[in-house]
Amino acid sequence: MKFGGSSIANAERFKHIAGIVRARLSQKPVLVLSAMGDTTDNLLEAAEAALKEGPVSVEPSLERITGLHLCALRELGISNSVPENIKTLLSELGTLLAGISLIGEFSLRSKDFLVSFGERLSIRVAESFFSSLGIPCKALDAWEAGIVSDSNWTAAEILEESWKNVPEILCPLTESGVLPIVTGFIAKNKNGGITTLGRGGSDLTATFIAAACNAKEAQIWKDVDGIMSFDPRKIAAAKPVPQISYDEAAELAYFGAQVLHPRAMLPCRKTGTPVLVKNSYNPEASGTKISGKAPEDAPVRALTSRSGVSLVDIVSAHMLGQSGFLGEVFAAFARNKISVDMVATSEVSVSVTLDSAYALDALCAELSRIAHVELKTNKAIVTVICDTRSSSKILEQAFSVFGSIGVQVEMISQGASKVNISFVVTEDDAPAVIRGLHSAFFE
Repeated sequence: MKFGGSSIANAERFKHIAGIVRARLSQKPVLVLSAMGDTTDNLLEAAEAALKEGPVSVEPSLERITGLHLCALRELGISNSVPENIKTLLSELGTLLAGISLIGEFSLRSKDFLVSFGERLSIRVAESFFSSLGIPCKALDAWEAGIVSDSNWTAAEILEESWKNVPEILCPLTESGVLPIVTGFIAKNKNGGITTLGRGGSDLTATFIAAACNAKEAQIWKDVDGIMSFDPRKIAAAKPVPQISYDEAAELAYFGAQVLHPRAMLPCRKTGTPVLVKNSYNPEASGTKISGKAPEDAPVRALTSRSGVSLVDIVSAHMLGQSGFLGEVFAAFARNKISVDMVATSEVSVSVTLDSAYALDALCAELSRIAHVELKTNKAIVTVICDTRSSSKILEQAFSVFGSIGVQVEMISQGASKVNISFVVTEDDAPAVIRGLHSAFFE
């Protein structure tokens, strides 16, 4: 059971998740926690202040972080004395910030060490509170739970030996009735250096533990009723998606949905362990189950969109029958360190979409030596996550929508994964396209 920062933002939220966990103790859960609320941001701000303002800035920054955790302890009824393990961590954090201010240096390794304090503090607050409720539990930093990473600071990967370590440590605890409370997002390398697991790191910790321990499922508790048919802040009629495949969930994330990072699903995908996305604010909601098999009753699962896209059209008669032309085109992307999102080709042209954040002038200049190049900006990708075996019917409905609202599609691509059909439209047209498609497929 993984709970993110918003789920444990304060004492009230801690009390709420305690009820959720307590109701499931018979299922022998393992808890994975993120940092409380905005703690990670506060830690990074404290480091920046220490660099710019020197030692004078350390105390106010430390007080803000300390205050959040000590206030939570008081409101949770743990007011007699601050637990020693929390005192020790806060003292160590103060020493680190003072060191950053004195040395005037903040490396990636130091950054990983600094942000680790958020998760390490949250599990110790949870341990104190759960113990006060009479729940046998044990706080474990990820390395104490057997997770070993490489040394790629800020984006570390979990090493193979962790698959053996984790169940050897955690399964005896759960079998004896103890609730393990493990830090998400962080690990240690073989030399003992603290690392962070990058984007989706806390979810990755949870799915890795679930897969390694052969758990019934990995539960990822968020602040929405599972994966939605579209962002409910933009489409009021958005609905929870009951079930979705690993591939479909990965495509949703890749094309802009804030669900689970694709890498977080890899351990469970490897073992076939289901992932259940639940709402900690509405625990009775059934949530979304992610597994190896997609349901067959509804060909369209969800919609997602991404703006800030550029479309590059590359046209050359030299493509006709020339085997090396595409290799030359994509070598130019590699030399400019630019990643391509979507591709569509004909006998004499290739069109690609790119993130507009890239500097594209040098790329276009290089490609112009071998082809005619046209760069179009302010585009959006609207993606239908679906079973493409029903693509004819889906496309018929989609183009009916485009026709009814007068929108011209500038590019279309059916993913090789067979679970998405994507359309490129102007950013201005994207909201109307999404409303129309959502109405057609879900309302």
